Amino acid sequence: MSKFDNSNVLSICKTVLICGLVLYVTTIIVFNDSSCPSSDLLSSLKFTTLPSYDSQTSTSSNVAQSKSSTNISHLLFGLLGSEKAWHHRKSYIESWWRPNITNGYLLLDVPPQGDLLPWSLNSPPYKISDDVPKLVNETKHVDATVLRLVHGIMEVFREEYEGVRWLVMGDDDSIFFLDNMVDILAQYDHTKYYYFGGHSEFILSNYWYSFNQGFGGAGFILSYPLAKALARDMMSCLKRYAHLNAADRTTMTCIADIGVNLSPLLGVHQIDLRGDLSGFLSSHPKSLLMSLHHFDMVDPIFPSMDRAQSGYHLLNAANYDQSRMLQQTICHKRSTSWTFSISWGYSAHIYEKIMPRSWLQNPIETFKTWGRSPKPPHYMFDTRRPSWDPCEAPHVFFFKSVERTLRNEILTTYVRAWPRGIGNCSFTGNHSAEYVSEIHVYSPATKRIEIDRCECCDVIHEAGSNTADVKYRECKEDEIIA
Repeated sequence: MSKFDNSNVLSICKTVLICGLVLYVTTIIVFNDSSCPSSDLLSSLKFTTLPSYDSQTSTSSNVAQSKSSTNISHLLFGLLGSEKAWHHRKSYIESWWRPNITNGYLLLDVPPQGDLLPWSLNSPPYKISDDVPKLVNETKHVDATVLRLVHGIMEVFREEYEGVRWLVMGDDDSIFFLDNMVDILAQYDHTKYYYFGGHSEFILSNYWYSFNQGFGGAGFILSYPLAKALARDMMSCLKRYAHLNAADRTTMTCIADIGVNLSPLLGVHQIDLRGDLSGFLSSHPKSLLMSLHHFDMVDPIFPSMDRAQSGYHLLNAANYDQSRMLQQTICHKRSTSWTFSISWGYSAHIYEKIMPRSWLQNPIETFKTWGRSPKPPHYMFDTRRPSWDPCEAPHVFFFKSVERTLRNEILTTYVRAWPRGIGNCSFTGNHSAEYVSEIHVYSPATKRIEIDRCECCDVIHEAGSNTADVKYRECKEDEIIA
């Protein structure tokens, strides 16, 4: 071949190479230009590009797949109880447990007897805790009860249910909201190390035990890798901390030695409170409700029912829409200066004055401290004192019923609990709400998982009518709830 021919071939090769580079660069720019509409082909090609990965926010493609597929079968529950208490506590668990759907066990101290036999099909299957005296002898632990509770984590985990991603531990009087729990956990990568739980509402409980622990009755949640690591180190840790006489603190300490700390969740409630819980439940934080504990230690949450009935009644609303359970929504009827505050599925309040959300989000202190507390602050949240001022005291209504309407809405009805009986608010024109006996709340039959902003609502009420309608909607961009 001549030098001329070689030169031509070389020139052609250079031209092809340059054209190829130009085409490649152009393609990359077009594919990544968000303003350019993409065809199906481009979309499929673009999907193959590796996404950026942020270990803190878990945005990898694997995590996205986990989020879309996480369901109740991926959760394993371990409930710690005693045979003696189960006789009157089993209704709390049966109110939320889903037979043949929920995975897990109740760990009893001794075999069930009396009216517990035959074992209810509506209860979780039970197992008897391992030989505690033998474990005490082996670990030299100072407290057999603490050892049994902490060791129970390993006893549940070793059952090795297929596909388990999260281990949820609780007590025999813990009420869990399963759908919300699944929706929360679906936002996290179960292949990483997570320890979720809640603080005590009572400041001194956190001080006495630890501000870094998840209180077990409210329920704490371990991702599979963390549960596996904890189970593997269980006996060594029980020996290391044989002097500790608190189960939740021991668990937290063992987990800390693995290198993991608590990630608190606002919807997990230990309920270290006493008495009337209605003020607390009527101003829930803007977070999905995940658990309630200590039902035995507070008054029945619905005044006309006992504790067991109250649990079932609350779960009746939750079965229609857990994402709105206890979520506070506030709106005003300005012609009468009324404020409506709805705690979905639980209560409704009418104030005879325009009240801002900034004030109503603080629970009315209807409850008492868990233990003796010499002086404020007592709680891990802001509160407002009960008032007998007719402009500040609410008319109180409690959840009665729930149904789905033909317009694809959920209708919850709230009925007056008792006459307020303290006169009218003269400051706003004496527009009494005493004659209102029932409130109907219409909410969309759709989940609200990402609660970046609360919902708003409109009040529909004709003067003199003993019923008022409240219709939920998304807040307008410039809407102020005050």
